[in-house]
Amino acid sequence: MTFDFTRCLPELSARALPPSRYRSAFVVGSLARGWANAASDVDIYVVGDEPWSGPVPASIRLSLEHPEVVTDSWYAGDRRWELKYWTAGQLAEILAKVSWEVFETGQPLGQSLGRDEEQLLERILGCRPLHGADWVLEQQGRIRDSAFLASVVSYCLANADDFVDDAAGQLAEGDVASAVLSARQAFGHAVDALLAAHGECNRLVKWRARRMLAARPKALSYERYWAVETMRDFDPAVPEAWIRDVMALCKSLSLEVEI
Repeated sequence: MTFDFTRCLPELSARALPPSRYRSAFVVGSLARGWANAASDVDIYVVGDEPWSGPVPASIRLSLEHPEVVTDSWYAGDRRWELKYWTAGQLAEILAKVSWEVFETGQPLGQSLGRDEEQLLERILGCRPLHGADWVLEQQGRIRDSAFLASVVSYCLANADDFVDDAAGQLAEGDVASAVLSARQAFGHAVDALLAAHGECNRLVKWRARRMLAARPKALSYERYWAVETMRDFDPAVPEAWIRDVMALCKSLSLEVEI
């Protein structure tokens, strides 16, 4: 699907968005990655130095010194647009939460970052700048130099190990149905860890296949990944074989991932 990104800033200006001075504006999400379809939203982040001073159509609140992130949404034609306004100070505070000093404490990702904060960092890494491209490049470097990617990898590996243990215990007790579900969860987390180690840190399941195609990790071919993701080789007559195979694969992938 093609999209005319030159439409974005005029669309914002026509609605008196963004403010007169700001650091950067960029498209994020599936549209920025080239993964969008005709129903995909146009998601735009604007980053300024000062908190939003205009009308507040809606907002989300985070555990930050300035907790409010103002949001607005509308339809232009048949496509939904959404704007989120962040400040450079909020980004700096979020990056401080994923410093190497914090990482060394062993604090899990879910305790250090909220989902919107994690999404901001991973979306900046894959965004399409509309204004302030140099600023975006600088922030991408800061994110990669932080412990963010390592935190995502560590979090996913811990979840993969937990679900492998669950599957093993359930299988030992004859709870095969639960073991199948646990093995599937373990595999998803193991793949997410592998992809995060390759810079693909978006953890949304719906984009996992796209992320595999983008990263092409040597430790797991796309064909093997897709076979497990779709349970192609699962035999209902002998589910234990599939469970054990997936558990072994998860353990093997965990050994391949570097934090």
